Amino acid sequence: MIPTAGILRKRQRTTTATRISSTAAIANSSFFDINQNHHRRSPTTTAGDTSSFLFNDSSTADVILRLFTDTITPPESPSSISVDSAPISDLHVYLHSDILRRAKYFSSLLSDRWINNVHPHPSPEQITDHELFRLNLGVPPSPGSIQNHLTILELLYTNDFTNAVENASTALDLLPVALELLFEDCVRWCVRYLEAVPWTEEEENRVLNLIPFLSEEESKELIARVSPVGENGCEEMLEGLISSAMNNYGNTAFVKAFVGKILRDVSSRETVKRVLEKAFRGSLKTVKQSLEDYSSPVFRGDHNENETEAMQRVNLHKASTIGKHLLWLVERMVELRVADAAVREWSEQEAFTGDLKKAFREDAWRNIVPGLPAVILRCTSKLAHAVCAGTVVASTQVTSTC
Repeated sequence: MIPTAGILRKRQRTTTATRISSTAAIANSSFFDINQNHHRRSPTTTAGDTSSFLFNDSSTADVILRLFTDTITPPESPSSISVDSAPISDLHVYLHSDILRRAKYFSSLLSDRWINNVHPHPSPEQITDHELFRLNLGVPPSPGSIQNHLTILELLYTNDFTNAVENASTALDLLPVALELLFEDCVRWCVRYLEAVPWTEEEENRVLNLIPFLSEEESKELIARVSPVGENGCEEMLEGLISSAMNNYGNTAFVKAFVGKILRDVSSRETVKRVLEKAFRGSLKTVKQSLEDYSSPVFRGDHNENETEAMQRVNLHKASTIGKHLLWLVERMVELRVADAAVREWSEQEAFTGDLKKAFREDAWRNIVPGLPAVILRCTSKLAHAVCAGTVVASTQVTSTC
């Protein structure tokens, strides 16, 4: 049932995208009538409400499923196995045909065509006190196999995928079983979950093993994550995330916290360093240009005093806004110990320092962007503290000013 223990076949695609069940599963069926005068029939779908059915409810069940570990060498006396003696390797579950038909595998087994071919003539020995349809389902002898099958069977009743799948490992445990039993809703949910969460190296290998058994549409996003990308693919993704964090006008703090976590989780520090350095240089350039335009305005055409003041306000607001993003970048670079270039560039900004002095000598900034000096000083403080603490390597010329 799972790729490492059973054999999953690549599905033959049709207009309904049906799935081929694992050949490792064993499904044998036999039917029992209430008395000899009743004609054998398959469990049929009723028009009643199936929400009242409960998982493993023997009082209302019309199907008994024997779930057992399918070993290569069968036990000497299979009939001696009981739920009490081997609860992990062999048990019986009471189910409802109307619910089981959600999985195409069971729907086929419960069809009249299949039943009539398997047991065309019931014998008197098959008659019991209860009219129940019996199925046997063998599962690979791998850890957790029985429990994974039970979880899928219960999901047929509850549809509670959110609570059943807590992490990528659980999704990878359940997905092969859902593929085996052709439980399409569960397959789609597990695939979407895997698309949205990070994987460990081991989980990525498991995803690679499962991709051949998914349809092209289902596996498209997963393949995009595991297939080799261009040299700059990861950098482009991180650059886009940083740009989104700085240009998000909604919950900026939440977005920046999320992007910061992703940057910490990236295994390649060199990649993170290049991305952050590029964003740092771009933001620093914008702040410098805005303050330069404010300190030494060059306007084309005729502008009255109000228009000039408005343009000056725009320059200061731009410097303040980008300055806050610059501070966030500096904090991330110091945290990840990739602020070497930032320290060097920050210590070489003579013209920038002159523009700051010129801007702060005037009183306009106090009413327009009172927080701008604090932002610039915090950037300087963060970098200077990192150098003095030894977390960032800097030249002798830079350290002498610390």
